Amino acid sequence: MVERLYVRDLVTFKEAELPLESGLVVFSGPSGAGKSVLISAILSSFGYPAKSAAALCELNLKRPAKLTHEAYELEEQLCIKSLKKEKLRYFIDGQSISRKMLADLFAPYVRYLSVRDQRGLDSETLLGLIDRALEAKEKNFKKLRKEYQKRYATYRQKLAQLEAIRQSEKEMAEKVAFLRYEIEKIEAADPKPGEEEELLRIKQQLSRIDKLREALGEASEIFRYESRVEEVYRLLDKDATVFTEAMNQLRADFEESETLAGELEEVDVEAVLDRLGILSELKRRYGSVEDALAYKEEKQKELENYTHIEQDKSLLEQYVQIEFQELTILSMKLSQARQQEAKAIAKTCEDYLSSLKLLPLSFEFTQTAMGEKGTDAVDVTLGESGMETLSGGEFNRVRLALLAAGMPQNSKTEGVLILDEIDANVSGDESIAIADMIAKLAQGYQVFAISHQPHLAAKASQHIVVEKEDGLSRVRLLDEEGRIAEIARIVAGEKPNAQAVAFAKKLRDEK
Repeated sequence: MVERLYVRDLVTFKEAELPLESGLVVFSGPSGAGKSVLISAILSSFGYPAKSAAALCELNLKRPAKLTHEAYELEEQLCIKSLKKEKLRYFIDGQSISRKMLADLFAPYVRYLSVRDQRGLDSETLLGLIDRALEAKEKNFKKLRKEYQKRYATYRQKLAQLEAIRQSEKEMAEKVAFLRYEIEKIEAADPKPGEEEELLRIKQQLSRIDKLREALGEASEIFRYESRVEEVYRLLDKDATVFTEAMNQLRADFEESETLAGELEEVDVEAVLDRLGILSELKRRYGSVEDALAYKEEKQKELENYTHIEQDKSLLEQYVQIEFQELTILSMKLSQARQQEAKAIAKTCEDYLSSLKLLPLSFEFTQTAMGEKGTDAVDVTLGESGMETLSGGEFNRVRLALLAAGMPQNSKTEGVLILDEIDANVSGDESIAIADMIAKLAQGYQVFAISHQPHLAAKASQHIVVEKEDGLSRVRLLDEEGRIAEIARIVAGEKPNAQAVAFAKKLRDEK
């Protein structure tokens, strides 16, 4: 529950501080005095978008028992503070917090209804109401809903991956074709490390083969004089071993050269030149034969990855198909439980709606595409009328009845309900019915209500009047005498007569 509100430099408020009580807290006062501005400050403290921000706003409250956050240490007595300098900044117990995180933190505990806001009976909100009622009764429903949400989140993730693969299939096909072309081109060349150097050596030898044969022919004449040289050594009585070994080596070298020349004659010169051309093209494109082979290996790995993607696609398609079937079964179980609970809520609402001068309502379920909450879409009809045909007053009374029906019996919700002129533009009987309903809601919620109706003001456990003088707004807590005077003003204007005062006293006596 909110225990204190303090604002400084908020539109027409120089400064205002209010101790706040549990139950029904009513703000009244002349139009334009600043009631909505104060309500806006409370809403902003809970993370609602700020229409206007105070230089400093502090909200002190008792922390709801279940309100915790892993990123923040929250005391039993909380202080939410907002500061506006260049930008608006929020703090909770002195710890900086974003507006969105603040809103998410208090979303289960703070509700806001405004006569100008015709939301609140959309499908998402109605499903939330039904689900909360079910979770309070059925632990199995909570487990079922959590299982569905967890599996649906995974399903959506896998579906997104599959869609990404499908959308890039054409691009992938082109990439795969390119990779295969690049790999096949290198494989067709089949280059070997050191091959080019060997071919260049052969090419060089081929270019000299004719000269080699001519030189060998002329040089072979040396062997005609070998025996004469040996005879000279013998006559000189000298050792001819060195000469003999040299001639033997020369003979071996000449024979080797003859063999090489023979082999070279069998070499296809054109084939050598063509092969050198292929290897030269590889060098030009990739830098070297080694670089070409490394490039081929890299592209083969890329191709394997794309092959794996194709396999992943097949597995994802199987998963998505099977999981969709499983989620369909789970969503049907959710829908069955919701439809049954919706009937119970509609039954509970009957007395509330009757007291609000309205016909019974019913929930209409339709099936839609699978979503985070299942396949349910839900609407409300009042008698034979859809929500789009209701007046603003009827619409807001239906919202109040649903809030009352969803309120736990014999227990505090620890929630805050903020009502901005929810009883505006209604007849006297309707105003009484709305005041009674809000008073009932105040048994479970701390209710902050702006009202221009005497019946609601009369039921307040705390009544605050907002006034403006010389362009500055101020707040005033009313005692019993002040309450009667303010109710009389609401009834009869700035100068209430005796009858208005008597009527105000009567309303207070009947509260």
